[in-house]
Amino acid sequence: MTERAPLGVAVIGTGRMGADHVRRIHEVTSGARVVAVVDVDAERAKAVAARVDGCTAHTDPASAMAAADVDAVLIASPGPAHEATLLAAFEHDLPVLCEKPLTPDAASALRVLEAEQRLGHRRVQVGFMRRYDPEYAKLKALLTTGQLGRPLMLHNRHRNVASPPFFTSSMLISDSVAHEADATRWLLGHEITAVTVLRPTPSAGAPDALQDPQFVVFETDGGALSDVEIFVNCGFGYQVQAEVVCERGTARIGDGHALVTNMAGRWGGTIAQDWTERFERAYDLEIQAWVDATRRGEVTGPSTWDGYAAAAVCEAGVRALENGGRVEVGLVERPALYA
Repeated sequence: MTERAPLGVAVIGTGRMGADHVRRIHEVTSGARVVAVVDVDAERAKAVAARVDGCTAHTDPASAMAAADVDAVLIASPGPAHEATLLAAFEHDLPVLCEKPLTPDAASALRVLEAEQRLGHRRVQVGFMRRYDPEYAKLKALLTTGQLGRPLMLHNRHRNVASPPFFTSSMLISDSVAHEADATRWLLGHEITAVTVLRPTPSAGAPDALQDPQFVVFETDGGALSDVEIFVNCGFGYQVQAEVVCERGTARIGDGHALVTNMAGRWGGTIAQDWTERFERAYDLEIQAWVDATRRGEVTGPSTWDGYAAAAVCEAGVRALENGGRVEVGLVERPALYA
């Protein structure tokens, strides 16, 4: 691939997320094309590949990565498969965008971190797309100016209409609050040092045995607190909101007031119903930024360290949920590659 040639991307995993990325790269992203898709379900892979001229279908990531026209890899398969796929990509020295989680636990994430260090250069961008959301980007830019003073608290709300049937209580932390773990670290510029999870009486709308909602509190090495209301069966919409409280002011995002109607003695608007609607623009910007950086020979965005740190925070959060009390987050020393 030259800088002018389109980036040939192999998409690993053709479920809802992977298929949407295939569509995005094919229809929205400039400077890239999908040249291969991979899925353990051969028929599904063939069906997705048929939507893109010249795209080949595979059931084995290694066979796709070995193709001459593959310049980069986008991993959108289930989390437990990520480590093996990432290590295979490292063998080919291919740039990777890996959807979160980097891996499902801190130990496997650390192995990926160590493998990337042996390469001697970064290869991975982790798919924490909120960093590309225009509202989150504005909030980060405002905090960076210092106008509001030192951040003291960050309040987060994360609500879904309904959880998938396979969702467990620990997945509220590992699959959902993982986003707030990264957003807290990125917005505040702090590492999370401890996690506490409080358990309200479950909602009547939650499936049996699901602890929903939960209230999560992060402590940081900068002295700030970040709390997360996670409620995955709220019933009315998909909401992601954040408010930072600083020494000289506050700032809030996610109210969703782009359109407000006034009619019949009432005012109001609409609420997004899922993440594909709320963060569509963020995903578009994320993939375009990855493609542009890769074509320049650079790796930007959330790093393997960020993926490892989020995994360690979530692991501590699950222990706090299951055992109660405050659980400290254990991190290795941050390597120079990710300074």
